[in-house]
Amino acid sequence: MADWAQALAELKRGCEEILLEDELIAKLKTGKPLKVKAGFDPTAPDLHLGHTVLINKLRTFQQLGHEVIFLIGDFTGMIGDPSGKNVTRKPLSREDVLANAETYKEQVFKILDPAKTRVAFNSEWMGELGAAGMIKLASRQTVARMLERDDFKKRFANNQSIAIHEFLYPLVQGWDSVALEADIEMGGTDQRFNLLMGRELQKDEGQRPQTVMMVPLLEGLDGVQKMSKSLGNYVGITDAPSEMFGKIMSISDDLMWRYYDLLSFRPLAEIAELKQQMAQGANPRDIKISLAKEIIARFHNEAAAEAAHQDFVQRFSKNALPDDIPELTLSCTGNTMPIANLLKEAGLVVSTSEALRMIKQGAVKLNGDIKIDDPKLDVDKGSSGIYQVGKRKFARITLN
Repeated sequence: MADWAQALAELKRGCEEILLEDELIAKLKTGKPLKVKAGFDPTAPDLHLGHTVLINKLRTFQQLGHEVIFLIGDFTGMIGDPSGKNVTRKPLSREDVLANAETYKEQVFKILDPAKTRVAFNSEWMGELGAAGMIKLASRQTVARMLERDDFKKRFANNQSIAIHEFLYPLVQGWDSVALEADIEMGGTDQRFNLLMGRELQKDEGQRPQTVMMVPLLEGLDGVQKMSKSLGNYVGITDAPSEMFGKIMSISDDLMWRYYDLLSFRPLAEIAELKQQMAQGANPRDIKISLAKEIIARFHNEAAAEAAHQDFVQRFSKNALPDDIPELTLSCTGNTMPIANLLKEAGLVVSTSEALRMIKQGAVKLNGDIKIDDPKLDVDKGSSGIYQVGKRKFARITLN
């Protein structure tokens, strides 16, 4: 077991908040392996880089000699986690949950050591609890306590429906900690209420309450909203190498450092050195390439990372345009159309505000080499050209 102070420094890297840190220190000082739990509801078949922020931290615990429990919420997945939702989440079927769970196991072992990972399903103990046990568990909390939860409070204030079964979710997640006798539970910052519920139920059962560690929610490729498949701003860990490379290269320079901090396995001193190099004039593109290759090698291999790099150089760094550029014809009611509206209508951005932001960042080009830097540019009716946003989005647009 590593020295506790050194271990604490490693564990705090990329961690948003620890509740309570003095408890964690006391547990680390014992020198005993701790049970570290993190739950994942298999609500979709694929994981993305946002999920791996937490899985990376589990890897750190493994390297320090602790027991990692990768908990697949096959029971809670059929309830639907209401965290951060303003509507009731549709529960999954048992078949969907099990199918997604199998792919989760395959994907997480690209990061975690399978020999040191305990994979558990919360249906193991929730099935045994039964209806009577569930009623007894529900009696432990009041409606008033549940409405302290931020998302429930907002929905109640806005007269939006809250289904009764949604109140059960934090109780079941908390009971998972009791069943596993968890020393530490990890989750995103949106999971605070659920994570603290585990502490409460453990205290009621006479167990030493778990320490709560929360990791930040990773912003997606847009740099604004959290990474999500439904928003299309994600990098899937099963994405093809060239697709992963292109997506990572499309992020802003500021967001690149956020990704380094939360996704890279490089030592902190090495990342600090890269920041210093950029401050002294190094090309941020080269630093971003290093990040992209590190992540691709993790989920594929070194050869795939290098091939994706060379493909990127051929297609983009040398201003080579892809062969499969979609062709669009847009209608113009007047004699011109604002560039931001044109990019939005073509589907190259999701909003005019994003278009303006990309123009200011120098990420919009015409015909491969003409940088569009005027956010007030009006495009003439009858014109035609290849518009590019970022490194990966192209369209040959004719304005009629």
